Amino acid sequence: MVPFTIATGTMHYAQNIFIRIYTNAGIVGVGECSAFPMIVGETQATCFEMAKDFAAFWKDKNPLEIKERMNELHACTAFNATAKSAFDMALYDIAAKAAGLPLYQYLGGETLKPLETDITVGIDSPEAMVKQAVAFKEQGYRIIKIKLGKQPEADVERVKQIRTAVGPNLLLRIDANQGWTYEGALLALQQMGAFNIQFCEQPMRHWNDHLLPALKQQSPIKIMADESVFNHHDAARLIAANACDYVNIKFAKSSGIAEALLINTLCEVNNIPCMMGGMLESRLALTAFAHFATANKNLVFYDMDTCLIGHKIDPVIGGAQYNGYYVELPNATGIGADVDEAFLQTLEQVVI
Repeated sequence: MVPFTIATGTMHYAQNIFIRIYTNAGIVGVGECSAFPMIVGETQATCFEMAKDFAAFWKDKNPLEIKERMNELHACTAFNATAKSAFDMALYDIAAKAAGLPLYQYLGGETLKPLETDITVGIDSPEAMVKQAVAFKEQGYRIIKIKLGKQPEADVERVKQIRTAVGPNLLLRIDANQGWTYEGALLALQQMGAFNIQFCEQPMRHWNDHLLPALKQQSPIKIMADESVFNHHDAARLIAANACDYVNIKFAKSSGIAEALLINTLCEVNNIPCMMGGMLESRLALTAFAHFATANKNLVFYDMDTCLIGHKIDPVIGGAQYNGYYVELPNATGIGADVDEAFLQTLEQVVI
């Protein structure tokens, strides 16, 4: 993949794991996770080792008992949400296939809805970022997400130049990826208020969550929690503190769909709209994201562009497709995606 830079570091390659679960009923479930060490603390290597243990725990167990299976993983190891998310995804794929339904219907969704993704401009010089933003506008994208989180004054200049270059009509979102201090975040957000920004993701490190309520109160730009919310307990804590306007849900943080459902339900009853996000997953996991977003009305923002901005190879069979800046689901049961077997034969693999 093309190197991808955020405030806390650069990813030079996607660190993904793909799994298949075979059942004695003949149903095969697939799952994928994408490790992002700077955010979640896992790597491809750690996910691979944990996956071997998880697979052994589940042998001869009922895959339709999703809550029980996931509780087994939570009991055997703390954290490791990214590795767990691939297994959670495969269970939901099996359950939806067993029910003869596409995943979004299995999750309670009734009809398809448009999923318009943003497109991300990584951190670079203002000139390079402006050039990329203008190129995205010329390609027809209507929502641009700007990665920030370096020096606040320089970040303000980045956003100012991008807004000037793309004009007033494009939606702009910003994501500091925990890069600012409280003082820096306050300065940046107050100065960027003039540039019509839809929201700011994760302005500060998660250990500064106690400062989020004050920042939210003084910011002219709405605040979206990302790295501060891994599970529904985190969401409950921020909601009780009136610390954010929105929450970004990612399976790699939540350990998958089961916990993501709890986060979204809690946010929905507290009038906190959510965004469907991701790390550097392929179209297989992207398809699961699209099912989840389709099934839940409270998911109103979509950051599902990773397959557009960096992947050099697409080994996925079936799955969601990009129609311009919209993500469209396949007409199939379960997730509706798999990975080309010839491609898999080129990779390290193990059978448990």
